Amino acid sequence: MKCVSCARTEAVPASTATLIAHALDDALKHVTPLSAEALEVTCDGCGSVMVFEPPEVAGACSFCGMTIVAQAKAADPMIAPDAVLPVKVTKDAAQKEVRDWIATRWFAPNALQKMAQQEGIAGVYLPFWTYAADTESQYSGARGVHYWETEYFTTQDSNGNQVQQSRQVMRTAWSPASGSVGRKFADLLVPATKSVNETRLNALEPWDLPSLCAYEPAYLAGFKAQRYQIELPEGFEKAKRVMERQIEQDVRRDIGGDEQRVSQVQTATSNETFQHLLLPVWIGAYDFQGKVFQVVVNARTGEVQGERPYSAMKITLLVFGIIFLILILWVMGQR
Repeated sequence: MKCVSCARTEAVPASTATLIAHALDDALKHVTPLSAEALEVTCDGCGSVMVFEPPEVAGACSFCGMTIVAQAKAADPMIAPDAVLPVKVTKDAAQKEVRDWIATRWFAPNALQKMAQQEGIAGVYLPFWTYAADTESQYSGARGVHYWETEYFTTQDSNGNQVQQSRQVMRTAWSPASGSVGRKFADLLVPATKSVNETRLNALEPWDLPSLCAYEPAYLAGFKAQRYQIELPEGFEKAKRVMERQIEQDVRRDIGGDEQRVSQVQTATSNETFQHLLLPVWIGAYDFQGKVFQVVVNARTGEVQGERPYSAMKITLLVFGIIFLILILWVMGQR
């Protein structure tokens, strides 16, 4: 932590708490504010709810760039974070990563250049759910095994004569298949924010989850934390869709053969647990021609993901520049 008044630094004390997964049906037992001092504010532009610790102020919304004018209030109770991933990439380093990223984006508008300036990005802890569950799945389907048959056919040779030829044709023999597969799922990470595109968030992985620390309010110093927008049950439904895809792979592997048909899968889950995680990003937003664009940096690895528009002005200037150069070369060629 760094004091904003005297610049004195102090290490965040290491937590002695153990990271514990909670039973999914006990979620209400873990509802509490982030800390006694935490304040909460809602952005009128995008609806994001941000939580921060004084002397941090609301400022501009990190997700849409709009100035937050709503009055901050004491943070409402929520399912408390279990763990936080400490920041590793400094703001200066993140700005350099953004500048390098911008350098590879031709025809980017000047508004994008501001993302790498001193106040162009802000630190935010994004909410994630992580789930675990044991599954047992009963399935029915069919196993396909390839075999080859000789097929005879008649054609014409170069002299127009009818000749008989043969070729090998692959066939598939199908037989019924049924059985059961089991799997223990762990660390199914689901973003609990709607303010950042999920595909872009997934592209920021990996998140270095082995370095998670038990949550301490001190980690919020200098950072804001977004309140989760996807509730715990909705997040679990998304996790179950991930499980379903893996279970189908397990079923196909269990059926075996060369091809598989899966007719039905019935899955029972048990030992369902969750954790609420806060993962750090540096994020900036800017408005270009009425649309909001974001650039996000993984504050552990420096990975950059972002949106960029194309500057029509820069493209037009380039086209005119090329035409002008061609005209000059043509004139010189006429002499």
